[in-house]
Amino acid sequence: MARSINQVILLGRLTRDPEQRTTSTGKTIASFSIAVDRAGQDDSADFFDITAWEKLGELVIQYLAKGRRVLVQGRLRQDSWDDKETGKKRSRVEVTATDVTFLDGPGDNADASAPRAASTSSTSKSDDVVIEDIDDKPIDLSEIPF
Repeated sequence: MARSINQVILLGRLTRDPEQRTTSTGKTIASFSIAVDRAGQDDSADFFDITAWEKLGELVIQYLAKGRRVLVQGRLRQDSWDDKETGKKRSRVEVTATDVTFLDGPGDNADASAPRAASTSSTSKSDDVVIEDIDDKPIDLSEIPF
């Protein structure tokens, strides 16, 4: 039997500042929207509602603001309900983020006061390596282990 896949990758700009909510169990949820330009079409964009949970949501609240560029990876989720006022069936599709990469630095848009965050991930962590001194000696190929 074929395996199901539910994955989406979006690159766009925040249309509003992220909003923070907390569940009854204390989990943080950040909600925001992004606009994604349509390739080859002037002044056209698609708009997507995004939610980020727990640590990822906390980072989104801390570092992102309206106008910032982001790369969002996640999955689609559809909600359906009956409208209490009209009685009609309503639905919406939302992206649940699994990773958000911050693409803008502080000077890249109007919000210059926001701190720079190169990338965030709920599952990965990287350490920067600083090389202080590099000599100009030739490399001895016999020392390479492969």
